Amino acid sequence: MYLLGIDVGTSSIKVSVVDASSGDTIASAQYPDSESEILAPKYGWAEQSPDMWWDHVQKAISSCNAQRKYDPLQISAIGIAYQMHGLVIVDKDHVSLRNSIIWCDSRAVEIGKKALDELGEDYALSHLLNSPGNFTASKLAWVKQNEPEIYSQATKLMLPGDFIAMKLTGDITTSISALSEGIFWDFKENKISTAIMDYYGFDESVIPEIRPVFSAHGYISKSVADSLGLKPGIPVTYKAGDQPNNALSLNVTEPGEVAATAGTSGVIYGVTDHLLSDPQSRVNTFAHVNHTLEQQRLGVLLCINGTGSMNRWIKNLFGNAIDYNSMNNAAANISAGSEGLRILPFGNGAERMLGNKLVGVHLHHIDLNLHTQAHIFRAVQEGIAFSFRYGLDILRENGMKPSIIRAGKSNLFLSNIFTESFVNITGVPVELHDSDGSYGAAIGAGIGAGIFKSASEAFTNKKPLQVVEPSGENLEEHYQNWKQLLSQQLNTIL
Repeated sequence: MYLLGIDVGTSSIKVSVVDASSGDTIASAQYPDSESEILAPKYGWAEQSPDMWWDHVQKAISSCNAQRKYDPLQISAIGIAYQMHGLVIVDKDHVSLRNSIIWCDSRAVEIGKKALDELGEDYALSHLLNSPGNFTASKLAWVKQNEPEIYSQATKLMLPGDFIAMKLTGDITTSISALSEGIFWDFKENKISTAIMDYYGFDESVIPEIRPVFSAHGYISKSVADSLGLKPGIPVTYKAGDQPNNALSLNVTEPGEVAATAGTSGVIYGVTDHLLSDPQSRVNTFAHVNHTLEQQRLGVLLCINGTGSMNRWIKNLFGNAIDYNSMNNAAANISAGSEGLRILPFGNGAERMLGNKLVGVHLHHIDLNLHTQAHIFRAVQEGIAFSFRYGLDILRENGMKPSIIRAGKSNLFLSNIFTESFVNITGVPVELHDSDGSYGAAIGAGIGAGIFKSASEAFTNKKPLQVVEPSGENLEEHYQNWKQLLSQQLNTIL
């Protein structure tokens, strides 16, 4: 019996097929090999085509099947993880009406600020647990205000994973977790927020049917199954945003447990059983995958937009002659602190932990006689690690005090320089696992299908690859200098 996991990432689509009995990944594939384009029609905007995602999902599944390591007809359930906060709208025929306004798009920041002022901070933080900010509800409000002809045709709003599930099954569903990440859910009333819907003038009919995260969200249609070599009627039994899903893939489901990821964006995600909100909405609280009305499980999310995207930008800047391993090896030859070179890695949209400001990337203290490519490579990774420390301090202010952080050994955590910098500047050990988003989605599918009774059962045989402890290398002085530069930059932004 096999489980198929689909991860709808910003950079690519990844799929994995997992043996339910052993928990081992049998095959995986990614499409495209290069990174998918982010469209930026205007400064601060970021869009992707939902139809591109669907095309890439089909190609990734076909590529996985072509490895002939399993019988596709033995796949029993499908799970989907997806980039959070994106807006997809479709018409009555389930056709997408425009490009998705994705997570790092900043166009709705002012709309969210106005909503916060007019709804009131007390309501937003106590009921929504967040400012309306730049989340999905505010993005839909932007479409309503600026593209009324498109908005008038919209029959359903979706997040990216909902769209892929719709293409697989023909059904459109959502969950409390998904609605909470869009800032549509009232946690005190335990229902869709009437205040948000009324304030933005949304008809509640645009909200899909609400189902538990771990449940049947539709069954793969015969036409899609035939085209992909799968069995018709396979249920989609799990859908979750990438960060709750990353936490699930690391068996982070109970209060006090903490996960991290450093892909296109960087995240620290801790689980709590309290209705927690940051007064400045620098971190955000959403319903976790195992949240129910009877048992609260909430994920407190600290997001840094410019992590892997920053590292990728530097790589691209120096051309095809260099790869990530070469960058990491070069950085290893530079001493901690990058000999004074400092980089603020905030060039991928408005940063929530910085007050939704568009800070941009900044290089400080460049010495033309001293600093080389290798210094830049190290300073980028240190700057990203310093960003995590900055964010972790905000989480600590909100009561999250992790004793260990779990992460998949992928993306920036493949770099010893980044991992050691992260551990040394935060002072928290990191437990690295062989895990990724598509694996978590497959495991989620197994839980939703009843193959596993719980996440704990699903991960019974999973052990960490390694635990990285703080080495005692002192980065505090370098961090404080970096933090001062960030403060100065923030003070220049109105």
